[in-house]
Amino acid sequence: MSQLAPSCPCGSGNPLGQCCGHYHAGANAPSAELLMRSRYSAYVLGLVDYLVATTLPAQQQALDRAAMAAWSAQSTWLGLEVESSELFGGQPEHAQVAFVARWHDEQGEHSHRERSSFVQVEGRWYFLDPTVPLKAGRNDPCPCGAGQKFKKCCAPYLS
Repeated sequence: MSQLAPSCPCGSGNPLGQCCGHYHAGANAPSAELLMRSRYSAYVLGLVDYLVATTLPAQQQALDRAAMAAWSAQSTWLGLEVESSELFGGQPEHAQVAFVARWHDEQGEHSHRERSSFVQVEGRWYFLDPTVPLKAGRNDPCPCGAGQKFKKCCAPYLS
């Protein structure tokens, strides 16, 4: 009797190893939507290092790793629904992905709707965490490293 490969938590219906597991193992997610799906799967699987690594590097030090690990471990993840994915041109490219994530914890069942923002830097997509302030004034160089002013680059996607 053969063992079936586990399905990917992102809801694609594909085996984990051929879906988000590929990105967890080091491959670049080719789109913001696939990065967002792999981040959801990382929460399901407790892969906090992956969550940190896929957040904009200028924000990584300020992330609360312990809180991320606790939320991941103390939740039973119930599913992900991607509502939309929108790509914005320019250099660097930005994108927004609207989704609903569902989970259960000791307080009950929860549903969270979010429109997350992402930026592509040197061919790699990163999550722009709106809870982690970037130390940049409007006219300062953008912390994503694209060489533009913050106000013209990532700032509009963080408000």
